[in-house]
Amino acid sequence: MSVVLVVNSGSSSFKYQLIELDTEAVLASGLVERIGEEVGHARHTVKVASPVPGEAAPALVDATFERDLPIPDHTAGFQVMLDAFAEDGPSLEEHAPVAVGHRVVHGGARFFEPTLVTPLVLINIEDLSVLAPLHNPGAVQGIRAAQAAFADIPHVAVFDTAFHQTLSPAAYTYAIDAQLAAEHRIRRYGFHGTSHKFVSEAAAAFLGRPLDDLRQVVFHLGNGASVTAIDGGRSVDTSMGLTPLEGLVMGTRSGDIDPAVLFQLARRAHMSINDLDVLLNKKSGLLGLAGVSDMRDIERRREDGDPDATLAFEVYIHRLRAYAGAYLAQLGGADVICFTAGVGENSPLVRAATVDTLAFAGVEIDPERNEARERGIRRISSDASAVTVLVVPTDEELEIARQTLGVALG
Repeated sequence: MSVVLVVNSGSSSFKYQLIELDTEAVLASGLVERIGEEVGHARHTVKVASPVPGEAAPALVDATFERDLPIPDHTAGFQVMLDAFAEDGPSLEEHAPVAVGHRVVHGGARFFEPTLVTPLVLINIEDLSVLAPLHNPGAVQGIRAAQAAFADIPHVAVFDTAFHQTLSPAAYTYAIDAQLAAEHRIRRYGFHGTSHKFVSEAAAAFLGRPLDDLRQVVFHLGNGASVTAIDGGRSVDTSMGLTPLEGLVMGTRSGDIDPAVLFQLARRAHMSINDLDVLLNKKSGLLGLAGVSDMRDIERRREDGDPDATLAFEVYIHRLRAYAGAYLAQLGGADVICFTAGVGENSPLVRAATVDTLAFAGVEIDPERNEARERGIRRISSDASAVTVLVVPTDEELEIARQTLGVALG
């Protein structure tokens, strides 16, 4: 039995999943949060047997156990997680992980594949914190705590940026002073790589076509959002850049913006670098335009005639269409367009509006298929469409587990 523990650590929390890869079943999942505060919180969810009237075999249902207690640091957090496994199951003796996979947001230009964590690799991840100060330090804390808790098995770092290491210099280079850019590692890196990789491969498998033969545009639309042009399984262009701020309009992030806007706000509104950082990352996007960051709220308010929500939706779609057109041009056309993540998987309105102007490229949505509330991977394009349009639920944790097992087995 090949079991992998997947960990996604932040500065004050971490999420985890225990995945059995022979069946790709999630045995347990959880969240440990508010680390370092006076009272922390832990949530552990596991499958338990529940009797079904008239059936001999019980059904497996999710049972969630929650705890509030002091969690001073990540090491204590991992002990809380271990206690949850011991008390609520499943037993880590019966389902012992063969490796731990760690999501790491930024691998810079150094890491282009899943990598066994060594002391030198950990130093490099920590050094890359200058490029991801909000993410990599938490990953380092999580890795160290996990290594203490699971000292006898491999630990593997899987990088959000790795999938985009196939970008050409023309795609990743910013047109600024070359020496300054090289000195400070200023270039486009791209993010959501594990999701884009998982979705593009799942789409090829669903269609029964070789990944190498497909030109795909994948829209990962969640609170954070990005779109990637994928040619033969290789990322050739992507909307996020040096950081996850560039590109599409997101829940709280602005996406693309004229850099001179920052100069103007600094001069006229007397905003500091920190003020501008907070503005663009936490107070912009849908939140900045309409006061809410959830697309479901935007759609409800738009339906009620709210002008702010209507404008926010139109700005959001305008940017999606702009990138769709750009990436069709970069690829010379597309065979498949995929929608994934929270908005991409659940908003027929966003999907339809995004591709509404792509008839020139042979894209045609089937309204009934698009509106269907089915789960799982599904086709939403018409039978006459020259481009297949799919909804593909993403599973970044499963992708991390797969890559981790590949490294662990050598």
